[in-house]
Amino acid sequence: LSAHHSSDFSFDKDVPDVVPPMLGLHNYQDGAYAEDLANYHERSHADDWFGTEAMDVLVGWTKNLCSSKDLPGCSVLDIGTGSGRLLQQLAKQGFSDLTGIDYSEAAIELARNLAIRDGFEHINFLVDDVLESKLERRFELVMDEGTLDAIGLHPDGPVKRMMYWQSVASLVSPGGILVITSCSRTKDELVQEVENFNQRKLGTTLSEGALASDVVVFKYLDHVQAYPNVDGVCIATVAFLHT
Repeated sequence: LSAHHSSDFSFDKDVPDVVPPMLGLHNYQDGAYAEDLANYHERSHADDWFGTEAMDVLVGWTKNLCSSKDLPGCSVLDIGTGSGRLLQQLAKQGFSDLTGIDYSEAAIELARNLAIRDGFEHINFLVDDVLESKLERRFELVMDEGTLDAIGLHPDGPVKRMMYWQSVASLVSPGGILVITSCSRTKDELVQEVENFNQRKLGTTLSEGALASDVVVFKYLDHVQAYPNVDGVCIATVAFLHT
């Protein structure tokens, strides 16, 4: 993949002091993960940017969100998985069908090494770009912890975000849940972005002669009410039901 692609940036690593658009470039991400990979034996998840308390809130809330599901059998996809930290935490809560994708090969190698080190060999990690995903299955729970944010930093952000929604719609099972965590969008802004996608989907479907009731859309389900303070950053997490 070349440097003009958007980034599957994840909150599970330190945020460096750089011009933000660099986070939307692939070669920058690979370089950022390379150092972590070289020192993964000493790497502690407690040092991650998305603090332990905030992660605990997200994971606990997600488990409650899926309370009606059989957790071991619930298929989970983490988009832009980074070091795979979120999947490890979900595994501790009882989820076992876990897949993480990231288009950074260095990130996936790091995630695999950390999973083996920490006793989570069953987590499946794959190099895959969500904007051009090669995955051929759908998931009951799809998590995004910062990837949509990074896509928005790309010079072609608006176009890439539309590609993102189209791709994610094909990755979430009917009746499944999409959970997006963002530090650049509020809950209301994320809900509005989903509604915009629904309207585009509806317009395309009607122009092709299909019924409005056949349109696959996302519907607001719930959101995290409050997070602990993480260096003054405002974090929003919103869940959408795939209808």
